[in-house]
Amino acid sequence: MSFEEVEIIRRRAEGFLRNAEYLISVGEWDLAVFSLEQYCQLILKYKLLLKTGSYPRTHSLRRLIRELAKMEPRILVLVEDMENLHYVARLEEAYIASRYMPYSYEEREVKSLYGFVIEKFKPIVDRVV
Repeated sequence: MSFEEVEIIRRRAEGFLRNAEYLISVGEWDLAVFSLEQYCQLILKYKLLLKTGSYPRTHSLRRLIRELAKMEPRILVLVEDMENLHYVARLEEAYIASRYMPYSYEEREVKSLYGFVIEKFKPIVDRVV
């Protein structure tokens, strides 16, 4: 994959995060959670592309984290710490729920997930070089 293609994935990930922030600001909770999950998924795939040149064809955040942890073990805190794992699992579930299930998210759920992504997930993943 070319550098330009890899950068498209990074830009798309960042776009999903900006979209989540906008959707939260207008009270579109379900779509905001989906955008948060997409940000997480794509930024992990971006980091895997940088490290290995490929990534597994999966939507599982837990699997992507574990794959990236083979090169960057410190990110295992995202799945080994129970509180972090709870948030990662909720985001992973959001991928399916927001697309296929009649489930609605509440404001406080979404803001809590957003806080996790911004305060914990993003800083940990950003340190992967």
